[in-house]
Amino acid sequence: MLSLLAAILWVFVATGVAALPLRWQRGPGIALIAVAPGLIYLLGRDHGWFAAAFGTFALVSMFRRPLLHVLSRLRRAPTPEVKE
Repeated sequence: MLSLLAAILWVFVATGVAALPLRWQRGPGIALIAVAPGLIYLLGRDHGWFAAAFGTFALVSMFRRPLLHVLSRLRRAPTPEVKE
């Protein structure tokens, strides 16, 4: 039950962060993304795989742009330095 209350609190905090101006969203958004996997694990442990799958879907849906940005930065190959 505690995991469900924590997930509900996470949703309310995420809603509050979304209401902030864009320049103030970065820090709290990173904190929300960092906490989410542990929270999804707790939901899956306490309420089953369906709750964990639903939480994962919701997380990816809410943070799709930042996650795509991180993936594109990780896939981008570093340019080799040319020594002359």
